[in-house]
Amino acid sequence: MITVHHLNNSRSQRVLWLLEELELPYEVVRYERDPATMAAPASLRAVHPLGKSPVVVDDGLTIAESGAILEYIVGQHGHGRLRPAPGTAERLRCTYWLHYAEGSLMPLLLLKLVMDRMGRPPMPFLLRPLARQIGRGVTGVMVTPRLTQHLDFLEESLKNAPWFAGEEFSVADIQMSFPIEAAASRAGLNGSRPWLMAWLERIHARPAYRRALDRGGPYAYA
Repeated sequence: MITVHHLNNSRSQRVLWLLEELELPYEVVRYERDPATMAAPASLRAVHPLGKSPVVVDDGLTIAESGAILEYIVGQHGHGRLRPAPGTAERLRCTYWLHYAEGSLMPLLLLKLVMDRMGRPPMPFLLRPLARQIGRGVTGVMVTPRLTQHLDFLEESLKNAPWFAGEEFSVADIQMSFPIEAAASRAGLNGSRPWLMAWLERIHARPAYRRALDRGGPYAYA
């Protein structure tokens, strides 16, 4: 049986969702973020040296990184489900989005999160005004324009098909869920991009998505 080492409000929610879509048996080991720092607990280092989530263990094999985990699960246990056939344009698109989510979009969202928190405790009180000014400057000059470009790109990508790989829901949509949910939560994604918002409504309405929330516990981005 697959064991998912699951951290609240994290990328590991995608792993639970995929397992529910494939109707695979699995068990969840839950971890909670430090409420002050939002960091993962040190106990996760006993599972993987970097102490990050998600991590899955399957038949003695330990796998980290959400994209690698999703590819492993659909390859090992999917039996052709949730991934387009090899050699097709849909398969190439699926592979692209699997890598784009963490390679292109998430770094920008993380940078925005860091800049938005500039000037907050535990930074010394006297330095906070300067730090806030720096954070706003970096966000305005570097982060927001690039995020706008990416969100426009995603909006255009969904105009001709309901799902990221094409006409069929796939593992690419599962991988893309976390950064797009994060963008809706803290990066300005709203009704001005109706195709992206409609896609969010579709994924949130999937029964497997709802079951994964039941298994994983509170998830701030749903």
